[in-house]
Amino acid sequence: MIADLLTGFAASSRVRSALRYGAIVLAVLLLLLLLRRSGERAGRLAERLETTEKTNEIQRRMLEAAARRPRDRNELAERLRDGRF
Repeated sequence: MIADLLTGFAASSRVRSALRYGAIVLAVLLLLLLLRRSGERAGRLAERLETTEKTNEIQRRMLEAAARRPRDRNELAERLRDGRF
C-alpha cells in the first residue's frame, strides 16, 4: 500500500520537480548556515589575534622600560642629580 503510494508520487512529474526544488532549497539553506558559522569562527579568531597583539605590545613596552631602569642606587642617584630620570 505505502510502496504503491510512494511509487505513484515518484512517477508524477510535479512531485519530482517539487522534490528537486526542495532539495535545491535545502542545499542553499545549508550552505548559508555553513557560511554564517565560518564567519562567526573567523570573527572569534580575529578577536583572539587582536587581543594577543595587544598583550604582546604591552609586554614589549614593559621589557623596554625594565631595560632602561637604573641598575642600582648609585645610578638612580646620578640620574636624579642630572635630571634624566
